[in-house]
Amino acid sequence: MNSNPIPLTSTELGNLWMTYQEKTMLLRFLEYFLEHAEDQEIQQILKSTYDLSGQFVETIKNIFQQEGAVIPIGFTVNDVNKGVPKLFDYLYESMFLHMMGKIEASLFALYSTMAYRKDIRKLFIDLTANSQQMFDQCTELLLEKGVLVRPPYMSMPKEVTFIKDNHYLSGFNLLGDTRSLNAIEISLIHHAIETNLTGMQLMIGFAQVAHDKQVQQYFVKGMKLSKDVETTLGEYLRQDYIEPPATHAGKATNSTVAPFTDKLMMYITNLLGSFGLGSNALGGAFSLRGDLPVTMARLALKIVPFVKEGGEIMIKNSWMEEPPQIEDRKQLTKS
Repeated sequence: MNSNPIPLTSTELGNLWMTYQEKTMLLRFLEYFLEHAEDQEIQQILKSTYDLSGQFVETIKNIFQQEGAVIPIGFTVNDVNKGVPKLFDYLYESMFLHMMGKIEASLFALYSTMAYRKDIRKLFIDLTANSQQMFDQCTELLLEKGVLVRPPYMSMPKEVTFIKDNHYLSGFNLLGDTRSLNAIEISLIHHAIETNLTGMQLMIGFAQVAHDKQVQQYFVKGMKLSKDVETTLGEYLRQDYIEPPATHAGKATNSTVAPFTDKLMMYITNLLGSFGLGSNALGGAFSLRGDLPVTMARLALKIVPFVKEGGEIMIKNSWMEEPPQIEDRKQLTKS
């Protein structure tokens, strides 16, 4: 019985549904990480994140029940395998949550601006705050451990200047005097490389343990695509004598025993691919150097078919749960 006189809008229903999928996936990762985490500080972050994520999942369940909507399946305890060898080594748990914090904070902040019912707005605001806290805790921990590489420092500006000519917008100069990257462009490139480094290790690990041959080959493609993004964007930093971010931690081990089902591993790969497209669009939109948007667009042309192929594999194996669908009124006009 719905105690709220205002029903959910289609936007609110869709965003709650997607949040349920993502949060139940995250719970499975946290269950696996909690089994293997050795550092006490990491265990505390994992445990608090697990407890709060579980509470959010229950809240969304209750909303669906009150609205008379079926509760999605999402990902259950059957999607994680306990007692298997560790697939990722030192501090990968925190690196993974650091990456997921970026994704969640962006998504939930967006969802909060797409909600109209007060309780749904509050839920997404709380979800955003929780994700930002998770990101902050992992950032602080990784910096303390010397694992997270800070972006390059630069001299502070002493006066305000204005762009004088269109050369500032050019990135294609055969004479080699293309201007140096500005702070905004460096930040976007660093962000993309940092995320892809974590994603690349995820793909390496997944490729080692996937059961289905086609799924395994797909993860190998994902590994190569992440490497392509990292090396392509890293070259922009190297041209300005800046070393791209890299880390010695969080590598995939040599385990060949899957901690997750192929279904779950395909889902998060699809999520990361979609997030990568958004990051590329952001990087291209805020760059004032003509060559960077072109490069971002070329990378996007590689990511789009990768994400599409992932969707096709999931559909083929009946792993893709269908989102809530509006009534097909077009059929009425044909009858």
